[in-house]
Amino acid sequence: MPYYLLIYHVVEDYGERRAPFREQHLRLAREAHERGEIILGGALADPVDKDLLVFRCEDPRVVEAFVHNDPYVQNGLVAQWEIRPWNVVIHG
Repeated sequence: MPYYLLIYHVVEDYGERRAPFREQHLRLAREAHERGEIILGGALADPVDKDLLVFRCEDPRVVEAFVHNDPYVQNGLVAQWEIRPWNVVIHG
């Protein structure tokens, strides 16, 4: 099954602005994880300028649906996003 990286390029004050939407975002991510779609996810540190989520699914439209339903995207915390196919060579 293919892997996809979802890369969020977040706004400068993302750390301060995400609090009201964090639980909704995490719920959406947990639900996708329970369905086996999201394998890993988290924010990059130093600086906090991107979030990465690793999806494993047959169709990139699954990732697109996540993006369009994500409160971080809907509320302007994500300046830009991209979905990239990821050719995994080594995994655990």
